[in-house]
Amino acid sequence: MTVTRLDGRGPGQLRAVTLVPSFQSHPAGSVLVGMGKTRVICAVSVVSGVPRWLSGNDSGGWLTAEYRMLPGSTASRVPREGTPDQRPSGRSTEIQRLIGRSLRAAVDLTRFPGRTLYVDCDVLDADGGTRCAAITGSCVALEMAFLALLENGQIRDWPMTRRVAAVSAGIVDGMPILDLCYDEDRRAEVDLNVVMTSHGQFVEVQGTAEGRSFSRQQLDAMLDLADRGTAELFRLQEDAVRAAGSGAGARARSSQERP
Repeated sequence: MTVTRLDGRGPGQLRAVTLVPSFQSHPAGSVLVGMGKTRVICAVSVVSGVPRWLSGNDSGGWLTAEYRMLPGSTASRVPREGTPDQRPSGRSTEIQRLIGRSLRAAVDLTRFPGRTLYVDCDVLDADGGTRCAAITGSCVALEMAFLALLENGQIRDWPMTRRVAAVSAGIVDGMPILDLCYDEDRRAEVDLNVVMTSHGQFVEVQGTAEGRSFSRQQLDAMLDLADRGTAELFRLQEDAVRAAGSGAGARARSSQERP
């Protein structure tokens, strides 16, 4: 049985992925990430100090994330969250916590003591997989921020111990497929989001039976697709950082290679 996908991809193919570093001028690191028609701006700002609950201990710095859908990111206007009349939705809160957890899995917080890194993810266009695009793009933006801190002498030790990337998988018409667009996600029988490290380990697996329950065999098939998909995303992340150019980066990234 085969699946005819709307854009002609095979079951195990990613959408076209673009990573544009230094998309914004002011953040320490920024990336415009595109996965198909989904586009997200990921920006990293560095602020002195840590949250009050971290003050006074030796745990180092902190990293947190914020995620928002911009008003024009979907066919119908999305209310601007964070205003007095529109608090962040439960979905946005859940996604930004996922982004923060995922990125903290890639860094050693003790290597940037006394600093908080804010990772802002703003969705320009949503066509499925916005959380996955945000994680994948933010990892590159974070690396660019650390390179800037290293080259400016603000940190001495390289904080990133690995990269992280995320991709969706699912079952549509009984077939496991990779990197669902919105229309595929809307009719999927199973929806799975997978966050992995460049060392081949899982950070998070979010899976839901939307239409019918799924078997262990189907789960394994989706995880295999996600493993291959993230391997390709790690290659694209590496290409993006190398294209941005940095001698310090070439020296610092040896610990991130996948075994």
